[in-house]
Amino acid sequence: MKKINCILLVDDSPADNEFHTIIIKDAGVCNHIRVAEDGLKALDYIMNVAKPGNENDFPKADLILLDINMPRMNGFEFLEAYHKLDEKLKSSIVIAMLTTSLSPEDRNRALKSGEIVDYENKPLTAGMLNKILEKIF
Repeated sequence: MKKINCILLVDDSPADNEFHTIIIKDAGVCNHIRVAEDGLKALDYIMNVAKPGNENDFPKADLILLDINMPRMNGFEFLEAYHKLDEKLKSSIVIAMLTTSLSPEDRNRALKSGEIVDYENKPLTAGMLNKILEKIF
């Protein structure tokens, strides 16, 4: 499997982000890992990618691993705002939900959004990561 450029973790849990970063690094599947602690920071990140000169600090994400339950802007609110972004900003970005929510309603809502390609329960495992990447790349 070829390496992707960047995975953006959108999650307010420092422990989860640290653990998921280790899993992703060990898998060797991407060049960059970035973290946004909530949906607003994730939107800011995506907007910053488009600005000239930001390529090093804000490499374009190929995959976003999105949590649902976060302060300020949760995963579903992020998806609503993301859906309204210019297509150029979203092109080639794939989003998978990675959450602790076991709610069938959350799962159905995520998968019906049209933006979510996979829905997995935390914690991320190497097998889960490979499954997501094989499904979309």
